Order: sequence, then structure tokens, then C-alpha cells
Amino acid sequence: MTTAQQDAERASELAALRDAVRDLIEGSGGIAVARRQLDAVSVNTGPGYDQDAWRLLGTEMGLAGLGLAEDLGGAGGGLAELTVVAEELGHALLPVPFFSSTVLAGQILARCPGTGPDVLAQLSTGGELAAFAGPGPDGCWRPDRLPVEATTDGRLNGQADFVLDGASAAHLVVAARTPAGCDLLLVAGDAEGVQTKALETLDPTRAQARVTLENTPGTPLTTGGAGAAAVTAGLDVALVVLAAEQVGGAAACLDLAVEYAKLRQQFSRPIGSFQAIKHKLADLLLLVEMGRSAVDRAMAAEHDPARLAEAAAVAKIWCSDAYTTVATENVQIHGGIGFTWEHDAHLYFRRARADEQLLGDATFHRERLATLLSW
Repeated sequence: MTTAQQDAERASELAALRDAVRDLIEGSGGIAVARRQLDAVSVNTGPGYDQDAWRLLGTEMGLAGLGLAEDLGGAGGGLAELTVVAEELGHALLPVPFFSSTVLAGQILARCPGTGPDVLAQLSTGGELAAFAGPGPDGCWRPDRLPVEATTDGRLNGQADFVLDGASAAHLVVAARTPAGCDLLLVAGDAEGVQTKALETLDPTRAQARVTLENTPGTPLTTGGAGAAAVTAGLDVALVVLAAEQVGGAAACLDLAVEYAKLRQQFSRPIGSFQAIKHKLADLLLLVEMGRSAVDRAMAAEHDPARLAEAAAVAKIWCSDAYTTVATENVQIHGGIGFTWEHDAHLYFRRARADEQLLGDATFHRERLATLLSW
């Protein structure tokens, strides 16, 4: 088989995966699932995600283990598959723990020599979730300023904020300060001394929690300060996947704006016929496509850690700014109706603002990019 044939077959497989995920989302109710989650959060019920949608996506479709090696209990696949799924999930704001458990915690666990296949195999069934407890109070990953400390006998003390799906996780991957530096420990969600509190968030479709650890036992996943490298490598993958999700959300906002511009009449003409709206929509399209290009560029560096780190930072910077801008302009183009709770525009605006801060905002990653490039 020639290289061109292999590329065509690969593209066909990814297109089939995209279609399957899209069909599943539409069959689940699409954006209506996000609205159900909004209602559930308002009355403080449920695990923080839609269980039916996750059962279909994670268990029955088998995507809970996507991107994790088969010899570790995962479903296989790589960065391309992860970004395809994330883009479709972002387009519909489907409230499932794919990013928090499969991508963020899963990619970090897969880089820990002490994990063993059991935990990842459990995650791959979709029945249990894992959550990463590591970023500091500002939500950024700083291995030299960890909020949790480990004693010499493996006991953990401290408080981790902004833990994605932390209240529902059966396993916590905790980054802790040790005499050797940053190491990772695995903690059961119901272990002694673990207290979790669901946080009120801007984006109710992605649950976050505060996790407090008091003399909590943990199982070492890394030793000798090797945890920082495992987290950094896993985060680079997660940042690219998050950027793909942001592209999906931005594309959905652009679709909403274009459709409304075709329908809304002013001065007996569709507002989309006005030059100001045309130019605005063209600018938004450019932002979406440039974000998609940033993700594609990162995927090309999947097997080169140094290039991937730089490309992941660029993707997070660009897609954060793009999503926020497109979501904001979508509200503006819709005018008065765009500001109402009944319209979906505010759901995307919330996600855009929340994703902008998740794992560090654009300013944080510009500083990281400058360090990586020795500027």
C-alpha cells in the first residue's frame, strides 16, 4: 500500500469516527443534553455529567479508553482520534467526562511506570472516572508550587482546586511535593481523609471540585521526582485536545451566527446582506479555520515531545482567543435574543470563558512558549 493510499484510508477512518460520534450526539439530544445538565446543577442533583450520554459514548461506543495503549487496557488510537471526538463534543457541549478522565487523567496515568494496566483498564470501561489533582490555586500547572505535600510514608496533605469531575472520580491522580521534587500518587476517591466539594462554576456542563486531603494514604505512581515530566507530557496532549474542543465550539457559534444572519430581517433585508455583518462573519471564519490549523499543526508533532510542547502552547493560545471572540460576537450578532437565557448562545459563551482559563490562560501559555523557544 502506498503512502497516499495509507493517508486516504486513515482519513476515511477518522471521518467514520467523526460521523459515528456526531450521530450519537444527535441521538442523545444534542445541545438539549447541556440544557438538562444546567437544570440538574441548578437543583444540585446528579454526578456533574450526563450519565446516559457517557454510557453511550464511553462504554457502548468504547471511547472511554481512546488514546490509551491496548497493552495498558485502553482502546488504542492517538491524538488524531482524540481531537476528532473532542471537536464534536465541543460543538454540542456534551457534558461527559471524556476530557477530564480519558484525556487529562488517562494521558498522565499512561506515562506513569507504576500505574499497571488495572486502573487504565477500569477507566476504559467507562464505569469509573479518574481526575487529576495538580494545578495550583490559579488553575495553572506549576510543578514548583504544588498545593499538596506528601510525607515520607506516602501520606498526603493539602487542598487542590479546580479538579475536573473530582467529586465523581473513583481515582485521584495527585501531584505532590516530595523531598525529590514532584511525584504522582494514586488515591481512591473514597479513601480516608478525602473530602470533595463540588464548585459553583461559570460553565455547568463541566463539573469541578475542591479536593481536600488530610493524612490520606496514596499509592506511588512515580518516584525520584519523575512526576513533573509525566504530567507535562500528558498535559501537552490534553492541551491539543482542549484546543480541538474549542474549535468545535467556535464552529458551532459561527454556524449559529450565520443562520441567524440569513433569517433576521431589518429594513426589509436579511442582516447578513449588510457589509458590516458580512465582514464580521468572514473574520470569525478566519479565526475558526486558523484554530483548526493550529490543532492540525500540533497533531503533526505528536511523536516529537519538544515540537508538541511548543505546538500545544500555540494551539491553546490561539484557540482560547478565537473561541472567546467568536462566542462573544455570536451573542452580539443575535442582538437582544442573544442575551436571553433561553438562547443557546450563552451556553457557548460560558464554555468559551471557562476553557480560556482551563489549564492556564493565553497569557500563561505565551510565557511558557517564550521559555520553550528561549526568547
